[in-house]
Amino acid sequence: MVAFARLLLLALGLVLPLSLSLAGTARATDYPLEIVDSIGRKVDIPKRPKAILLGTGFHLVAFSLIDPDPVSRLSGWSEDMKADNPEFYADFSARFPALDTLARIDDGTGAGLSLETLLTVPADLALLANWQAETEAGRQAMAVLEQSGIPVIVLDFNSEPLVTTPQAMRLLGRIVDREAQAEAFARLFEDKIALIRARVASASTPGPRVLLDAFPNPTPTHYAYGPGGLGMFLTLAGGRNIADGLPRPGGLISTEFMLAADPQVYIATSSPAGGYSHLTIGPGVSEERARQTLAETVTAPMLAELDAVKSGRVHGIWNFFNAVPLNVVAAEAFAVWLRPELFPDVDPQKTLDEINSRFAAVPFRGAYWVSLDKHK
Repeated sequence: MVAFARLLLLALGLVLPLSLSLAGTARATDYPLEIVDSIGRKVDIPKRPKAILLGTGFHLVAFSLIDPDPVSRLSGWSEDMKADNPEFYADFSARFPALDTLARIDDGTGAGLSLETLLTVPADLALLANWQAETEAGRQAMAVLEQSGIPVIVLDFNSEPLVTTPQAMRLLGRIVDREAQAEAFARLFEDKIALIRARVASASTPGPRVLLDAFPNPTPTHYAYGPGGLGMFLTLAGGRNIADGLPRPGGLISTEFMLAADPQVYIATSSPAGGYSHLTIGPGVSEERARQTLAETVTAPMLAELDAVKSGRVHGIWNFFNAVPLNVVAAEAFAVWLRPELFPDVDPQKTLDEINSRFAAVPFRGAYWVSLDKHK
């Protein structure tokens, strides 16, 4: 239950503009460095970081997109990525065995940061997620670290991802002196998003009604993504989110509400471990397994009655796109699913392959998205 609560917190956060101006050509970062982080805090970094604490293990994904040896810079981390995505962790530890010996600074959820451990692990910088900065435990951890002389940077990849993802990547690149790599990834993100936005803007007809259902289970209520977080990508792709009236992160909807709204496209999110939902999807999961568990998921009576299920417009996607800059792949998947007539040449697999070849220190393998019908 604690872990599921943390997943919901991933969608929370305050977005403020970053006061970063990057030069047209990358150059070595000069220290000391003053930056403004993702929630508007001014932070001084006195020297090039060499012993970094990761408040959430998912920040290792962002790190690995701009640094070929990200683990060498770490002194401690949260094992939330390991708990929720064990196959993900296995790939990273196989490539970087030192990951297994890193100090663990939490209870394995990301929410339970250990103040005692934070004070004993040598570090010169800490990176926290925006959702952590909004919790009492996170605020306490930030205060303890700063009182010990350790700068704390908050990164946001999920509250307003269309804006904060490229900002956070550029910020991370500047902090660790990998600006050229970060800029290249940020531009890839922005170019892909711009193409989707332009084509949807040119459409003369409205997109379909859609439900983004987090970790579906055969219960009377469902957690639906609202207009924020991954829900932003639904709107970007021209979909009409039936949960658009909920708070930005989303919230619970009843079966009656869902049936009355009758989405024309149904998208379920889940994880590879299968701990939160029967749907199994993400790192290390085969396409066959993901499709099979998706098909079994929508046999639940309350889902089987939906127009989306009857017409076969049913899809599944890895929930943790909501926490990492790989979310651009989710944006393309949504675009293809919701408005296929606008995006015949868009292929999220090709984008993931490009990310793997150009950026990833550890290739991302597995079925991160799947359709019940291969042709829809």
